Order: sequence, then structure tokens, then C-alpha cells
Amino acid sequence: MAKKQNKIKQNKDEQIGFHKGALSTLAKERQELIKMLQIVEQLMQLHIKSLKELGVDLEEEAKKIKESQELKPKGTDKPIDDLI
Repeated sequence: MAKKQNKIKQNKDEQIGFHKGALSTLAKERQELIKMLQIVEQLMQLHIKSLKELGVDLEEEAKKIKESQELKPKGTDKPIDDLI
């Protein structure tokens, strides 16, 4: 009887260890993803700044795109494979 309880406790401890390890790994992955997103955001801001310096009005272009999408009938989007 004692062996069975010991085995159950050991199994539970292994499961706890597994889940703690998974959470630790996922937390580290999340931190790396956040770092990557911050770098991408910085690069985007640099490109936006450069375009503004060159006289490109991104807000106006965004409005044009939005208007063209509103006029376009729904369901006529091309599959992503056709866009590449």
C-alpha cells in the first residue's frame, strides 16, 4: 500500500515539475518575442520618420487604401498565394 502511495506522489511530483518547466520555458519565449516586437516597432518608426522627411503623407495613403477597400465588393480578395 505504501509503495502505491509513494508511486502516486512521485507521478504527481513529475507532473508538477513538467508543468513548471513548461511555464518557465514559455515565459522566456514570451520575453524574447516582446524583444523582437520592440525591435520591429523601432525599425518601423525609423522608416516612418524617413518617409515623412521625404514628403510622403502616410495618413493620406492610409485613407486612400481604406476608401478603396470600402468600395471593393466583399469576398473578392485574392488568396495570399496569388499576392506573392
